[in-house]
Amino acid sequence: MKFRYITIEREYGSGGTQIARLLAERTKIPCYGREILEEVSRENDISVEKIERYEESVTNSFLYSVYMMTQTVSGNTDMMTGNGHIYVAEQAVIRRLAAGGPAIFLGHCASEALREQDGVIKVFIRCTDEEAKRQRITGAYGIPEAQADVVRRKFDKKRANYYYVNTVKKWDDFRNYDLVLDSGRLGVEVCVDILGTIL
Repeated sequence: MKFRYITIEREYGSGGTQIARLLAERTKIPCYGREILEEVSRENDISVEKIERYEESVTNSFLYSVYMMTQTVSGNTDMMTGNGHIYVAEQAVIRRLAAGGPAIFLGHCASEALREQDGVIKVFIRCTDEEAKRQRITGAYGIPEAQADVVRRKFDKKRANYYYVNTVKKWDDFRNYDLVLDSGRLGVEVCVDILGTIL
């Protein structure tokens, strides 16, 4: 096994979740995405929906990001916002899941949680085929066609803000990743094949 962990950030509508789940099926390696939120929910007696609302409420302010990171590094959780507490809890869950063996992690700044680990590859899934992206959003996700672009922008902004607040890095800056795959050009199956050669 070349790498023990794959962390995946992805554009909304790129099929990144589908790619990760198919890869997990093929390799028999667990995939954690929403499961991270569910674990945080159980441990902290807070609903997944409330956690998602916290994640959506983050700001992309540089000063706020620096403040959040200093509180995280110092371990001063008392001074954190609700979002800060959620982030720290997510990072702890990711590290604990990783301790159980090889895994695939979807979102939640997993690469940051595992930055001290060996054998981590950071992947970004994008989709430059706008029609394929729109079809996935309306077909697989059930979003009405008239709302597809609005919903896509909302989710991409949420992911970008959350990533920036907690890493002070741009989510869609490909220099932050080891591998960038375009599911629009390659297709879901080829993306899974490529990632399968890494594990």
